Amino acid sequence: MNAPTDFIALKTRQQAAWASGDYAVIGTTLQLVGESLAEACDLRWDERVLDVAAGNGNATLAAARRGARVTSTDYVQALLDRGSERALAERLDVHFQLADVEELPFDDASFDAVVSTFGVMFAPDHARSAAEMARVCRPGGRIGLANWTPEGFIGQLFKTLGRQLPPPPGLPPPSLWGTPAHLRELFGPTAAKIETTPRLFNFRYRSAAHFIDVFRTWYGPVHKAFAALPPDKAQALESDITELLERLNRGGPASLVVPSEYLEIVVTRR
Repeated sequence: MNAPTDFIALKTRQQAAWASGDYAVIGTTLQLVGESLAEACDLRWDERVLDVAAGNGNATLAAARRGARVTSTDYVQALLDRGSERALAERLDVHFQLADVEELPFDDASFDAVVSTFGVMFAPDHARSAAEMARVCRPGGRIGLANWTPEGFIGQLFKTLGRQLPPPPGLPPPSLWGTPAHLRELFGPTAAKIETTPRLFNFRYRSAAHFIDVFRTWYGPVHKAFAALPPDKAQALESDITELLERLNRGGPASLVVPSEYLEIVVTRR
């Protein structure tokens, strides 16, 4: 009975987290993922494409570069503003609109493709988000997603955060979106086909300390986590993240290169 109210309260906190810092500093480094997803979805000129939880617009720009007619949505206006700046710089014609993926303000079957890179996976109500994406995608259209896996670096990073700052009880972890079984549960009734491809994105920084400084300053969830912890727990969190980074680093002692697994997903709408 209380779940919807809980989701609303949680979403308010999430909006504050993503609006803190400046996600675009991190987001622009992930542009390669948006380009790969646009190719996986085989986006065509003049197709109607919706980017949900678009952040600063990586998938948005990738689709627009391929001639699609893109509507870019997020529930944080500051992130949409960053995406708009990028589109303007490239002279791309994109429509930006404030919207929540759990309650999309579009008619059924309005789009040829619906995409999201590391976005919708953070919406609290997984089933409702998936249902909304499927609803606005036409039969035969594609839903394209890039989601971090539980086993990959970002999945492990969020588990590390959770040890010092536990998530709300009963909330499914975002990284479930990076598992084929959960995707079949979410999209099975509306999907003609679900294709999943494991991929790697390499985070490249000077050192573990540099990575932590950038994420602590600019990446909303990490920024908020450090701000919420007392000094001793903040120090423990920094030590845990440093250990994780150094364990996964393949860049040698003079640099930091950390591969992070994600799942590239293309759902063909029934």
